[in-house]
Amino acid sequence: MKKIKLDIVGLSYSQTQSGAYALVLGEVSGRRRLPIIIGGFEAQAIAIEIEKMTPSRPLTHDLFKAFAETYHIRIDEVIIYNLVDGIFYAKIIFNDGHKQTEIDARTSDAIALAVRFKAPVYTYEFILASAGIVIEGNDFVFLENIESAGTNDPEAMAPKDAGSSFTSMTDDQLQELLTKALAEEMYEKAARIRDEISRRKSS
Repeated sequence: MKKIKLDIVGLSYSQTQSGAYALVLGEVSGRRRLPIIIGGFEAQAIAIEIEKMTPSRPLTHDLFKAFAETYHIRIDEVIIYNLVDGIFYAKIIFNDGHKQTEIDARTSDAIALAVRFKAPVYTYEFILASAGIVIEGNDFVFLENIESAGTNDPEAMAPKDAGSSFTSMTDDQLQELLTKALAEEMYEKAARIRDEISRRKSS
């Protein structure tokens, strides 16, 4: 399958769930965005690297990078390769100079490592087609409130919670709510509405 390259275009604090963040990946040379709900620790790890801040002691992802570099291991790329029941699945492709290997990882961890190794992030068309949101207008970047992030892991909770508050709405109401959420830049909420719309289309 053809891979589609993604960039990080947004990281915003959740308006509805304490300690949760919406990481928004953007299609390179495209208008589609892929919102992914991640935990506060992973959001902090991504933001610190993007902002080129140096923590007083190495974070877990920094430790992994130092360990890998000590043994001449580099990350070639990260691929978000599947989406099942609202959970994104990723794998890390790495190389020790002799052979290339891949390992499964949570998407948030994989991206936190990708930014440290300056490795590209990819996904496939079927994931963007089913979970992507088309954005009109300029790109956005939110790197707020990172220092107050909690340690919840909303990725694990997403299947239980996603769409639960939208089940009584009509399709037209959901579409209107999605448009409003995007206009107000509430991307975590938009991701949940999108998941409910996708669930109805597949049922």
